[in-house]
Amino acid sequence: MDLGAIVIVVLLVVVMPVGVLMSMAALAGALGTLIGRDRDLDNVTEDGGPNEYLSLSETNPYRS
Repeated sequence: MDLGAIVIVVLLVVVMPVGVLMSMAALAGALGTLIGRDRDLDNVTEDGGPNEYLSLSETNPYRS
């Protein structure tokens, strides 16, 4: 087998899938940050205080 063929096979089998998975992880992190920031802005009242949904999400249901 030729050395060039071995390099191409290693690139296709090892490097490409890892690169795709890592780029998708970065994309998921960026989308999560943008969506979370948008949701935080939706959950405030006109005066800037947290609305009832944001207040409810920060309560501890196990505290007596």
